[in-house]
Order: sequence, then structure tokens, then C-alpha cells
Amino acid sequence: MQLRPHQMKAQESMDRHDVGQVIVPTGGGKTYIMIHDAIKTFYYSPVPKTIVVVAPRILLANQLCAEFTEFITDVDVAHVHSGETHYFSTTKTKRLENWYHKSTKNILIFTTYHSLHKVKASLDIEIDTIYYDEAHNGTQKNFFESVKTITADRKFYFTATPKMSKSGAENGMGNSKVWGQVICNVPAKTLIDTGAIVPPKIVPFKTNRVRNRDNAHDVDADNLQDMINSLDDGNHKILVSAPSSKILGKMLGQTPILDYFKTNGYDVMHITSKFGAIINGVKVGREKFFDTLQTWGADNDKKFVIFHYSILSEGINVTGLTHTILLRNLPIIEMAQTIGRVIRVHSDDRKAVADGLIPSGAFHLYKKAFGVVTMPIGYRLGNVTQARLEQVVNNIFIEGIPPLAYCI
Repeated sequence: MQLRPHQMKAQESMDRHDVGQVIVPTGGGKTYIMIHDAIKTFYYSPVPKTIVVVAPRILLANQLCAEFTEFITDVDVAHVHSGETHYFSTTKTKRLENWYHKSTKNILIFTTYHSLHKVKASLDIEIDTIYYDEAHNGTQKNFFESVKTITADRKFYFTATPKMSKSGAENGMGNSKVWGQVICNVPAKTLIDTGAIVPPKIVPFKTNRVRNRDNAHDVDADNLQDMINSLDDGNHKILVSAPSSKILGKMLGQTPILDYFKTNGYDVMHITSKFGAIINGVKVGREKFFDTLQTWGADNDKKFVIFHYSILSEGINVTGLTHTILLRNLPIIEMAQTIGRVIRVHSDDRKAVADGLIPSGAFHLYKKAFGVVTMPIGYRLGNVTQARLEQVVNNIFIEGIPPLAYCI
């Protein structure tokens, strides 16, 4: 695995420390740093090792597993969460311990913050290294106790968006006794300058429609249709942040928007905790949803729209996404993460750079030169969203300051 300079810097920091925070902007390849470190951990050890990977959501746990096992094959894999997977999976402590003791290989365990206490309760399991992906999630009070007390020889907390405590509460990431010090901090501008990510481009869409509680689904559907009509010709792959599961349900079920998408050649996916995962009207499992998302994202001839409500903001890696549309104002961390979904370098551009066909960072030569972030404006909510978005983009991508949020 060939790491970029900022990723190697992170790896070198992890070699020098057993505990610490690794701050890398969204799109900077945090997962590959973890994988590279895991390969080293397994390769240089004369005895089998156990590595735990913690994710905020089941969908991301499955994605991380797919990415790890692409590079690490001779390993036993377990999932400790309630979602489906074709690997061994359980939330029962004794079953996990029995599986662990039968293994004679290196072990990878994928879990969520919600189920981390199940891994912690399996006291027979000796954890050599634990990686916390989107580590700011661990500051939540219902997750923090497990993060604080779980035992491992090495602990690394990866995030683009640290969460601090204004009151000095111990769950904030300023508590070095739990979270360690920041051992690596990569500015987003460095990633743009080196071509590791493409820059975001804010494109507000002016509308004069009056939106209220009763007509929100109609107005959002009409605005969305006009915004997509305004795009140039191309196979766009659009991520839409829905205002709520309720409004999304009404938008898809009570407006002509699905007919519009079908007429214009768009496939439609949506995922929420309320409705589950849906592809073109058919409910599917999360593994199939993720696999389809990856396949469509890599297909230059496919265009699709994917709706979500607070599920796909964090961590999901789809290099082909071209646009994200914000139909609601987002908290700072979620907004930063949402921007990160569309600034990943297109796989064709990455290959062209690797083959020496175009210089790294020469975005005018890239198939995907930037990631578009847009929202309807002209009414109060849209204008507030635009102002926050501009602030977040300025802080992260111009000033180089990681977006800070505060935990309760």
C-alpha cells in the first residue's frame, strides 16, 4: 500500500505513540492509515493479534470491513452489531468469546459505538489495537464509558471534526487522559494543494417559493427539480440531505418527483433509520445498499440521486459523487462531513495521476475538478444554511482550521 505524504506522517506518529488523536480532513484517507497500520501490526508480530475497528453506524462498519479485507485476507473477521453481514456476527458476549478462542489467525473485529460495550464485556478478548473511526461520536455520554474503560495496548482516535467540552467534562476530546494528545493534524488546504481531495464549490440556488410546515415536501420537491434542471448535461451523482424522514416520505410519495427522476434517467436510492434502505422502490439490506452505491459510484455512465437523513454524512466513501444538495441546515460537524462526501478524487483522476498522465492537483485537467455543494436560498432557512456553509468552507479549506463542536 502506497501512502501519501500526509498519511505517512500519521503512520509515523502512530509508530511513536500508543494513544493519540489523528485529525485528518474528510476525504484524506483515514481508513488507509488504519489499514496500513493494521498490516504492520499483523506482519511484524510472531503471534496472532486482535484489532478492533469502531464505526458510528452499521453501514460504515460494513464499508470499513470491505476496505480492510481488500488488503488483509488471511484473517478471521467478526462483526459485533445488530446489522447483517456475511461474516460471523453476534452481540452475545459468550458467542464472541467462543469464536475468539477458536481462532488461530489474526483477528479483525468491527463494531459500532452503540455495541462497543459488548466487546468490552468480553473480558477474555485481548485487544492489541483499537481504531475509533469518526471518533467524535465517542464523546456521547451513552458511548463514552465504553471508550474510556475499554482495555487495549494501542488506541487511536481518527476524526476530521473533534468535539470538545465547554464545561471541562471528561468526555470532551480535550481530556488527554482518555483521548491522548493530538499526534497528527493535517490541514485541508494541504490535501487540496497535493491533489488528495478536490476543492468544494458552493453554488446557491435562488428560489422565490414560500416554504412552510404544510407545504415543505412540495416546495422541496419543486426546488430539487429546478436545481437538477439547472445542471449541465452529464451523469451526475447527487447526494441529498433531507429535512426529515417525514418530509422525505411525503416528497417521494405525494409529489411527482420520482416520475421526474425516471423520465430524466436517474436511479433513486434513499436510506433513513425510519424507512431502511431502498433502491428504486425496493427495500434491500444494508450490505446490498452499500455494494450498489459503490458500483454506481464507480460507473461513469450511471446517474443517480441518493436521499438520506443523518446516515450518509459520516465516513461513507463514494468517489463518484459529484453534487450534494442541502435541503436543511446542518450542525457544523455534519455539514463538514457532508461536504466531504463530494470532494473525494474521482477514481479515473486518481489513476491518471498515478500513471503520470496528469499532474497531481491540476484540477482543470481532472474529470471531476471540484465537488458542488448547493442549497435553495431566498427564504430564511436557506439563507441561514448558506451562511453557515460559507463559514465552514472558509474555516476548513482556506484557514485550515478543523471544525470544532461541543459535546454535552
